[in-house]
Amino acid sequence: MSEWYFEYEIQVNRPGLLGDIASLLGMLKVNIVTINGVDEGRRGLLLKAENAESIKRFQSVVKTIDDIRVTKFRVPKLRDRLAVRHGQYIERDADEKNTFRFVRDELGILVDFMAELFKTEGHKLIGIRGMPRVGKTESVVAASVCANKKWIFLSSTMIKQTIRKQLIGDEFNTNNIFILDGVVTRRTTDEQHLQLVREVMKMPCVKVVEHPDIFVKHSEYTIDDFDYIIELRHHPDEEIVYDALERNDAFLNNDDFFSL
Repeated sequence: MSEWYFEYEIQVNRPGLLGDIASLLGMLKVNIVTINGVDEGRRGLLLKAENAESIKRFQSVVKTIDDIRVTKFRVPKLRDRLAVRHGQYIERDADEKNTFRFVRDELGILVDFMAELFKTEGHKLIGIRGMPRVGKTESVVAASVCANKKWIFLSSTMIKQTIRKQLIGDEFNTNNIFILDGVVTRRTTDEQHLQLVREVMKMPCVKVVEHPDIFVKHSEYTIDDFDYIIELRHHPDEEIVYDALERNDAFLNNDDFFSL
């Protein structure tokens, strides 16, 4: 059974429009899995059909309906599934297609988005930009829980500045989610920690780096190495700047680190 994402823009919002489309799908034996408004004046539907011929026939007929304009008809992408689930599209940078933007009010969809990324196997490097106390770490942990994955902090400022020097037992499992704070890792001179980070970065697993722009400074990694960049802001116009973090003397004092 094939799955499709169908989205249309309402041209004439007349009574019974959705019912007509649903009836047409029913006659063609195409099942509606989920339906929701995904933008002002737009609806999105996840569809399932036993054969491709039913979908082709529906595509041909629906194009003749003057009351709507078909905007998308394709195999569903992750953004399509989340749009139908949450009733809105995730904002993506027009120039950098792997950069996705959220505000704090959208933590629910952010957690859902990351959880879907975490569920896939293999290497995935994800960077999260955002000012302090915007919810970066909490969102990663919540997404790990939603994906039923164990999370491991390589470096963090959750309670105290923490760096890991080694992993024990099944912590090396590639099914785990590895989280590190780019500021903490780049400011430490502890070679054991840095060696551990290098080892984990080579593992075929999910790695999440907070403050990726600082992490790549003076290192062998670049921003192009990241599969996804997530930006989290308190409000849409907030500027993400790192000057204050980079000048913070606390990060330069290794005595403040709690090592594991």
